[in-house]
Amino acid sequence: MFPCLPVSLSTVVIFLSHITSPTALTFPVAEICRRARAAGLLTIIDGAHAPGQAPLNLRGLGADIYTGACHKWLCGPKGAAFLYARPEVQGWLEPLVVSWGWESERPGGSQFVDWHEWQGTRDIAAFLTAPTAIAFQEQHDWDAVRRRCRALASKTRDRIAALTGLPPICPDVPEWFTQFFAAPLPNLDPDLLKRRLYDEYRVEAPVFRWNGTPLIRVSFQAYNDEGDADALVDALARLLPELAR
Repeated sequence: MFPCLPVSLSTVVIFLSHITSPTALTFPVAEICRRARAAGLLTIIDGAHAPGQAPLNLRGLGADIYTGACHKWLCGPKGAAFLYARPEVQGWLEPLVVSWGWESERPGGSQFVDWHEWQGTRDIAAFLTAPTAIAFQEQHDWDAVRRRCRALASKTRDRIAALTGLPPICPDVPEWFTQFFAAPLPNLDPDLLKRRLYDEYRVEAPVFRWNGTPLIRVSFQAYNDEGDADALVDALARLLPELAR
């Protein structure tokens, strides 16, 4: 289903997103990490969009290093994020800013934690909210929320494709996208469309060119419903005939 990644003889590290930001595609990171480990390669995964949107078992995933944001789909505040490293690679990571844990007089059980956990007067309040954000989603059946958002994303993607006549960038299966997607648009000025969507219809959505193709990225979270999808599609139905070149 997924294309193989080319690996040259000089490759030592594979770095990729778990879920891409511009195209909203989910990559098969577990399989990539497994094959990389077999080939003796390190893997670094950018999981900015994964926590809260995709099931995440860091040990099962097999990445050497994984970093994720908690302020996006996990519903935490800005500044909440995490860095995971397998015990075998933790000793290779040094902080860009050394602080209390560096050469600590009272080291803890993990040098990795000592070196990276605390940086001077940095406010860690956002970090401390992560357990509450996780608990909130567990208490509100977030699997059902994700399924509803995924269904709404799938339906909206089809409606946009019907407007543009352009094929989608990936199959309509959860392995490829979940709560957000990118849809190709006809040739137009992405900045102008984005501005008019907001100014005239109060619809906020990223519109940009990716590898020369205009795309709109559409996201659905727990607070979105069919009315939001209708507002977007109706706005596009009015604007695209006018702006398409």
